[in-house]
Amino acid sequence: MAPSRSRSPLLPILALACVLPYSANAFDCKDILADGAHFNFKELGGPHVVHYKESDLTKELEWKYNFTIDICNSLKWHKGGSLATECHHGARVCGIRENIDLSKDDNSTITPIDIAGTYTTQNGRNMDAKFENLGHSKSNKDAGLEGVRATLNGGRFPFDSKREGVNQRAIIEFVCDKERTGLEGDEMDKSPHEDGDKDDKDDKDDNKKDDEKKQDKLRPREESGKSKCEDNDNSLRFCGYDLETEEKDKKVQTLRLEWRTKYACADAPSPDGGSHWGFFGWFFIMCVTLSEAQMYDRALTYV
Repeated sequence: MAPSRSRSPLLPILALACVLPYSANAFDCKDILADGAHFNFKELGGPHVVHYKESDLTKELEWKYNFTIDICNSLKWHKGGSLATECHHGARVCGIRENIDLSKDDNSTITPIDIAGTYTTQNGRNMDAKFENLGHSKSNKDAGLEGVRATLNGGRFPFDSKREGVNQRAIIEFVCDKERTGLEGDEMDKSPHEDGDKDDKDDKDDNKKDDEKKQDKLRPREESGKSKCEDNDNSLRFCGYDLETEEKDKKVQTLRLEWRTKYACADAPSPDGGSHWGFFGWFFIMCVTLSEAQMYDRALTYV
């Protein structure tokens, strides 16, 4: 007797979904998978800002940087924003550099720098996010640390220059600290964005206050060595923005941040009090169930 057709026509489609590689460009901040361990960083979502400045007094130049990161979503443009003042759509980490000529009064320009994100429709570059469990790291500098090292790629400056552009990336170390939520000393970007509903008068007042706060928080880069985290009690700290050598001697400008939070601990409480199972967990269960269903389906086929 000829074998009957499969009774589950959707099984091949679901099977294909299970073997296709999962895109790290669309990772879920509620379920970060690092060397088999799951971490939920939902409470750290939203645009968070750090600052630093550097100067060349011989040339009477100064540069002030505002770095904004959202670990959960792409950054939104501010109301009235453009590519002259904002990073491209798809950015997760954006740097805004103010270039100041100290030899003249009120002489400054703004330069956006895309650090990390997914820019498939603009230049085809992807974030290619990677997560490393610090507890499993073989590096001596990670000894005794607990948490996650996230590497987010995709940025380039100048953005459209293939010859002269320099690749950009952000490396964020989420370090376990059971006494911190991760929001201590936090500066969130609360100014109105594209879908904001505040009026122009409020915008001007808020921006003025924000500018005053930023001036107080700007810190010069440490001259004693690269990637030294700023000396403050903030949970999210700036640790460096330097040209580093990647594999095959490729150069990449790297923003390094440290984020101390209880959510980077192995026994971290679930932010919503629910299960730690996220997308990867349920995806794994679906694939196991599918595998069993396929075997059962084959058995029925030859009965």
